[in-house]
Amino acid sequence: AELCNFLYERKMLIFRMNMKYFEQSLFKLIGMDEKPQCVSAEEEKILTTNKSVMRTYNCQKAYTSFMFRLYDDSKNYAEKYLDFVDSTWANLWLQHASQAFHMGLISFWLARNSREQGWYERGERNKLALKKWAESSKWTFE
Repeated sequence: AELCNFLYERKMLIFRMNMKYFEQSLFKLIGMDEKPQCVSAEEEKILTTNKSVMRTYNCQKAYTSFMFRLYDDSKNYAEKYLDFVDSTWANLWLQHASQAFHMGLISFWLARNSREQGWYERGERNKLALKKWAESSKWTFE
C-alpha cells in the first residue's frame, strides 16, 4: 500500500497500475481474493489504453490462473498477453525477463495439456528470450 501511495504521489500511474495487479495476484495466491481498491477513472483508462499495462495485467492473470491450474483462464490470458508482446516497449527490462519466464512455464503447461504445437513453440521462444537476456545482461553474476 505504501508503494502504491508513493507512486501515486509522484504521478507514476503506469507503475502503480502494474503494482496493483501484481498485488492482486499475490492476494489471490494466499487466499484473499481482493481486487485493487481505489481505482480511479484515470487508472481505469490506463488499463484499457496502455499496452504495457495490459501486457502486465494479462501476464499476472495468466500466472495466477496457471498456479490454480485453471486451463481455460490460463489460455485466455496467455493469448491476450501474446497480443501485446511485440507491440509494447519495455517499461522495465527485468520485468520482461520475469514475464518471459512465467509465460514459458505457462506455454509448456498449455502445450502438455492441449497437445498444440503452437504452445510448445511459444515456450521455446520464451526460453530463447531468457537466454538472450542472460547473455546480454551485466547482472548475470558471472
